[in-house]
Amino acid sequence: MTSFDTSPQLNVWRMLLALAVVFVMLATTGWTALRSDHPVTELQASLSAWEDGSIAGHRLPDPDASPARIARFFATLTDRQQATLAARYPLAVGNMNGAPVELRYRANRVALGKARRVELARMHDSRLNPAGQQQAGRRMHRLESLAEPGRHILAFDPEGSGRVAEVFGDLTEAERISVVVPGVDTDLLTFQRTYRYHSAPVGMARSLYDAEREARPGLRTAVIAWADYTAPSGIGMDAATALRAEGGAVRLNALVRALPGRAPVSLFCHSYGSVVCGVAAHTLPARVADIAVAGSPGMRAEKASGLGTSARVWAMRDADDWIGDVPHLELGGFGHGADPVTAEFGARVLSARDAEGHAGYFVPGTDSLQNFAEIGTGAYRSVDCADDLGTCRAGLSATTPVGRA
Repeated sequence: MTSFDTSPQLNVWRMLLALAVVFVMLATTGWTALRSDHPVTELQASLSAWEDGSIAGHRLPDPDASPARIARFFATLTDRQQATLAARYPLAVGNMNGAPVELRYRANRVALGKARRVELARMHDSRLNPAGQQQAGRRMHRLESLAEPGRHILAFDPEGSGRVAEVFGDLTEAERISVVVPGVDTDLLTFQRTYRYHSAPVGMARSLYDAEREARPGLRTAVIAWADYTAPSGIGMDAATALRAEGGAVRLNALVRALPGRAPVSLFCHSYGSVVCGVAAHTLPARVADIAVAGSPGMRAEKASGLGTSARVWAMRDADDWIGDVPHLELGGFGHGADPVTAEFGARVLSARDAEGHAGYFVPGTDSLQNFAEIGTGAYRSVDCADDLGTCRAGLSATTPVGRA
């Protein structure tokens, strides 16, 4: 029986099940999961300083100006002036959509260094209990790792649990760009993992980048591990609503609109990340060619056509993924709507036969990763559909132009 069965008995059962889920979430996590972040962040302080600053006697542009306006401003500066601004306002420049990509990398290395020194001091702060000192140590080592030579940090905010985005490949020269949008429990400390490496954003993006290069060796590609939104912590109230997704959608849209060049962009959205992509879909620019979701609890739409996007919508779920047992419905703001892998939803359903569990979609050697790589490189006729009829490839050429289904 599909999620679009309209029998009264089934609808009543769904409502009762959804209410039970909500009750459990309230009882176990409370409403405190919806608490607001700190009123003033280090990033906001850096942006405020930028607003009061100047270079060569000229005031700096509004940091909220369009990426094109910001790009034009930086183009008028010398290399030395750009470097001065990156050193003086590292968090502002490092997160400024429209600033040159290489300058953002440089600014974020400065910001990471400052944040590392803060955590190093906190490790030895007697006012913190042992758990607090240990947490500071973990953050310090993560910041050290992010600041290593050769890493390209496109965005970084140390506030709270932290936000970060990293680029693999040459973003300015890429002919295709992929963005990995992760789900719950994504923050500074979980941005990369040693154990279960491919379940964290860095492992996902690195794995996809390698698979894309193998799929089309002559194509210049770039992949972004994008953890630059405040993701829900655990399977609680935040994960059951679109609150975090709405904030993430704004940031995702801003990222895509600021990407250099005109290369097609493919979004690969895992778990709650698919909620972010679903909420963002109708605002995304036409250069977004694909939105591919894996292990999705729903995209806040009843059908793919309701997402309001010209991008192709792809979906997959492996047989072992527990998300399949979650009610795919929306009731009073709780839940995320229809199941994207059902025929009624209308996405192009991909094979994920070799993937295991909810976090196994980016593991090398799986059908799921290979399918993502084919999409990310525009090799649409090579994808492996979930059925034997090849319906997910219907109407597609090998490299369908952007904006066409």
